[in-house]
Amino acid sequence: MNSLIWIMISTFIISLISFIGIFTLALKDKLLDKIVLLLVSLSAGALMGGAFLHLLPESVELSEGLDVFLFVLVGFALFFLIEKVLHWRHCHKGECKVHTFTYMNLIGDSIHNFIDGLIMATSFVISIPLGMTTTMAIALHEIPQEIGDFGVLIYGGFTKKKALVLNFLTALTAVLGGLIGFFISNMVENVKLIILPFAAGGFLYIAASDLIPEIRKETSLKKSMIYFGIFIVGIFIMYAVRFIVPE
Repeated sequence: MNSLIWIMISTFIISLISFIGIFTLALKDKLLDKIVLLLVSLSAGALMGGAFLHLLPESVELSEGLDVFLFVLVGFALFFLIEKVLHWRHCHKGECKVHTFTYMNLIGDSIHNFIDGLIMATSFVISIPLGMTTTMAIALHEIPQEIGDFGVLIYGGFTKKKALVLNFLTALTAVLGGLIGFFISNMVENVKLIILPFAAGGFLYIAASDLIPEIRKETSLKKSMIYFGIFIVGIFIMYAVRFIVPE
């Protein structure tokens, strides 16, 4: 039951990140672009580090003969499918289509947050430190995503208040995912062995296909090196967490 408390608190905190969009309204576009790209670089490194340094090692350790890397590929492929079918993607610079797309964005974001909740729940059931690490990686990724999502809703015609409320409601699906993940993980032992490598595949997909391409758009060598440095910092944070919150 202790893990359930951690799951509820962590998923709710992740949901609260959806309100960060309101703080971006006072920033100029150029400054916002710089801040978002720094966050994108950090989250890309954190997701890669989370996958390779935490989720995959834990998956291999618990594998019990299961083909861990097959589930990694399944996770990677399913996140690709979600993106293609639901047109879900992160809109860091407000380049997404608007109006009708806003509702598709809300649907896609709800599914994405629900999956985040499942991943966090499974991680906490296995161990509190793994859950904390996974939550940190997801949180770093959610910040630039929620800024983008808020921008899409505003550009799509929603008022600031309605955009914040809708963004928060979609974010709350992480709490639902956390609850369902907790009870499924306790009832079906093999769920943990599937969701962790699945999560690793999803982390790798988001970092490699969505976040890193955003960074690559930068043409300035100096800025590119800064973003690369922040990317490495993200990986290092995930590495350092292994010593800060040891298993």
